[in-house]
Amino acid sequence: MKRILALMAALSLCAAPALAEKPIKIGAFFDLSGPAAFIGTPTKLVAEMAVEKINAEGGINGRPLELVLGDTEGDPAKATNIAKKFIHKDRVAAIIGPTRTGTGMAVKPIVEKEGIPTFMTVGGDPVIMGGEKFGSFDYVFKSPQRSSTAVKRLYMYLQEQGLTRIALLVASDSFGKDGQGWLEQLAAEFGLEIVAQESFGPNDTDMTAQLTKLKNAQPQALICWTIGPAGAIVAKNRVQLGIDIPLFQCHGLPDPKYIELAGAAAEGDRMPATKLMVVEELPDSDPQKPVIREFVRLYQEKGYDRQFPINTHSGYAWDAILIVAEALKKAGTEPKALRQAIEETKGFVGTSGVFNLTPEDHNGLDVDSMVIVQVKNGQFILAK
Repeated sequence: MKRILALMAALSLCAAPALAEKPIKIGAFFDLSGPAAFIGTPTKLVAEMAVEKINAEGGINGRPLELVLGDTEGDPAKATNIAKKFIHKDRVAAIIGPTRTGTGMAVKPIVEKEGIPTFMTVGGDPVIMGGEKFGSFDYVFKSPQRSSTAVKRLYMYLQEQGLTRIALLVASDSFGKDGQGWLEQLAAEFGLEIVAQESFGPNDTDMTAQLTKLKNAQPQALICWTIGPAGAIVAKNRVQLGIDIPLFQCHGLPDPKYIELAGAAAEGDRMPATKLMVVEELPDSDPQKPVIREFVRLYQEKGYDRQFPINTHSGYAWDAILIVAEALKKAGTEPKALRQAIEETKGFVGTSGVFNLTPEDHNGLDVDSMVIVQVKNGQFILAK
């Protein structure tokens, strides 16, 4: 009987799934509550979807990925505490997130000091900028396009449209200031003149005073740089004031939520976006088209689109986790080797673009990863 039981146990072990190995833990923290929860919550769902796909395909060389989740609430102090927990208690191999530039900058010195590869899903450039002002970024990467890339793509479009006199309206938070810096720095390169600029608090509910001042400067186009409901308020205030010059938003606002909040005032507004927003308008020759279609299919199968319609943020965690997973397969979990493998990513076709990372560029996306979209009849389409 003992021999039979032993044989049965041995057979059971042989039949065990490959993913019975010890899991590799990945920390993932986003704004699951607070003002940016509408971005952070679906980002978490996508992170879970990516891990489920990886594990279904055999995991990391037979080891499953396991997400350890955290809610930053949009609070830099909470983000730093969670990052420390990930590193010292959970012993994660890498970290994905957070959602916003301010929390990303709070976390940056911690993960740099501890040497934990961190793939952020924030919009602003400072997390992967170095020097005395921004500190090292050896272990920090990010999946959304740089603000500078979005500004260049927008300015290219303004050039094509023959618009040269612009006015800026930017949020006073970290993301807005980052965008403002690039808008100012790159204007001359594209033959643009900034005739006026104003700012507002990201939680302000009326920007008519700033818009009135900008209108008086007689620009040919208005550029707003913010994320969240503030962008929709600017759109509505502009229409209320009868300002008939075109409004351009930043790359953080291509989202059905923007159209929902701004209503008819959003009609005609344009902004740089990932190709995710207009996948069916892409040529079949675009290498991203099948990748984005598959992502959308899985997202819709999960039913996520019912509560969180696809937006420009939707794929950020997907790209980050899949890139980290590929690096884990090559290098394992040793932090320095994993960091190196992430940095050597080349030709990775994601939802946000084709990633080619280098030691100098921990984003790896260029202007060809972005399109300009326009609101028409309550939908996003490629701008003409």
